[in-house]
Amino acid sequence: EASELLLEKLQLYPKSRAGLSLLGFCYYHMQAYDDAVECYEQLHLSYPDVDEYKLYYAQSLYKSGSLQEATKASFMLDKPSIAPKILKLQAGVKYVEGDYPAAKTLVEQCPPEDVDSQINMACLLFQEDQYEEALSIFLKAMEVLGKKPDLVYNIALCYYKLRHEPSASKYAADIVEMAIKEHPELSIGLATEGMDMRSVGNTLVLHETSVIEAFNLRAAILWKNKDYTQARRSLTDLPPRAVEELDPVTLHNQALTNMDTKPTEGFEKLQFLLQQPICPPETFGNLLLLYCKHEYYDLAADVLAENAHLTFKLLSPFLYQFLETLIVQQTSVEDAFSRYEDQSVSLADDLRRYTKKVQEYRVSRDDDAARKAIKQYDDTMQKYLPVLMHQAKIYWDQKNFPALEKVFRKSVDKCNDQETWKLNVAHTLFMQAQEKNARFVDNKYKEAINFYEPIVKKHYEELLGVSAIVLANLCVSYIMTSHNDEAEELMRRIEKEEEHVAYEDPDSKLYHLCIVNLVIGTLYCAKGNYEFGISRVMKSLEPYNRKLGTDTWFYAKRCFLSLMESMAKQMVFLKDNIVTEILQFFQHIEGYGRKVQVLVEQPLEQDPMHEGKNSVTYEARYLRNLFLIINDI
Repeated sequence: EASELLLEKLQLYPKSRAGLSLLGFCYYHMQAYDDAVECYEQLHLSYPDVDEYKLYYAQSLYKSGSLQEATKASFMLDKPSIAPKILKLQAGVKYVEGDYPAAKTLVEQCPPEDVDSQINMACLLFQEDQYEEALSIFLKAMEVLGKKPDLVYNIALCYYKLRHEPSASKYAADIVEMAIKEHPELSIGLATEGMDMRSVGNTLVLHETSVIEAFNLRAAILWKNKDYTQARRSLTDLPPRAVEELDPVTLHNQALTNMDTKPTEGFEKLQFLLQQPICPPETFGNLLLLYCKHEYYDLAADVLAENAHLTFKLLSPFLYQFLETLIVQQTSVEDAFSRYEDQSVSLADDLRRYTKKVQEYRVSRDDDAARKAIKQYDDTMQKYLPVLMHQAKIYWDQKNFPALEKVFRKSVDKCNDQETWKLNVAHTLFMQAQEKNARFVDNKYKEAINFYEPIVKKHYEELLGVSAIVLANLCVSYIMTSHNDEAEELMRRIEKEEEHVAYEDPDSKLYHLCIVNLVIGTLYCAKGNYEFGISRVMKSLEPYNRKLGTDTWFYAKRCFLSLMESMAKQMVFLKDNIVTEILQFFQHIEGYGRKVQVLVEQPLEQDPMHEGKNSVTYEARYLRNLFLIINDI
């Protein structure tokens, strides 16, 4: 309101010093930094003797992202009374540019008793991965300044980096509670409740509460702990703002958390951020990884080539090599396998070295050093696992399961406590059991059970949190080793959990038990027992309104196609009642499948599939017609 009134007055008195000064102040605190630059530029040109205007001009340039211009403007200042502010500004520019040694040199020139300078030094220590030292300074600063939201956030961030997530969550929650209590006008959490709220804008109050940063940190913690629903909720709990008002970090996190449901929108947000002067440093790496995840390797290669200046600035050597290997794999599998092997050998050596260090530090009772070595080990393991899994996937795609098993056996000493590794070993043994000669089948199924069981029992109270295919493969392994009672008990527990969820949310779609039955039915069909297998498949999709989905239809139609192929070759003959049941089944599917997609299209698809053909109804009608022809009806 003040800025609008000032604009009206400046139309009458365009060179009013007081008007321009007040308007620049308003713009700065409204975070309209480009407009603030214009105001202070006029002022410092009109009043060159007033160094404060030059300082405000430089600060506005810094905030607007014009870093080089801000540095030039700061060199015009030589007034001793504002020298500390000039040093802080120049240090801030170097910090944003990523030139941390230069920033540190400038901060060291500031008065050591100045709390702001101490906080700046803590920020630099944070960037040097010295989180404990930074945390110590932040905590001391809080004793002097009190619970300032931005300071509390820095403490929470240090705890997050130190993997003390409960402490990080506590401090983030403190920020949110303070904001709710002191500023109810920010409408925190109301958007999640479905209320239509108007934007609160990017006000100074919002900035000072640090509530945006707190919610983003909370979302990061929840996402890391795989609580994806609550992570998304954390971002919707933010004070309502229009899309164009969102800060880069929130935009980045929204893109990541909604990538499964809104991938096209997510890619657009990340591409937009990458084109901005300032964006979260993780944007570049995440965009490349997501392109590779969705198999857009050409786009990933293009982005790498177009942003070569960001490659060494924003990507770690490991991530760059990993992405490069993923792209190379599309043209030369052998070369990619060799690169994965070199990376895995190097990382395995690092893991052994850190293991030895941890043992030595524990013997010498050096707890701090042991804790740091454990962190280094965990960080290295986070790199080793993706390399190992992508190397293994090459054999998986080639269906070379014996060679795949050898790859996993080589890493057993390092990964036997990693759930991802155990899960993939279980899948490998399960696939081998289906291909091996009869005398080896039982052993492979039993080995698969040994790996699947601990994973399932770990989540026995919440089985719906386990991947449906894991439960299905475990049930099949039980059946194939004559442990039918265990299979039935597991299926009863899944059914009970699904009934409980359905009672609380009648509109929910639950596929776990359905997929278990589909996999069992598929197994019987593969063994040639179509009557039992197809009957199991049809019953698994009942009730259709809750069980029919893109994935479940994919499994079901494969069984019917296999059946029709065998019938066309006159290898299988069905009883009349089974034929009638199948025709009725297709009719039911036609009725319920109109809004169910057959194929979830890729987010950047240039030629989308025809909407009418991309439905289960279309395919069910087609299969029914084919079945009638084969049966000569």
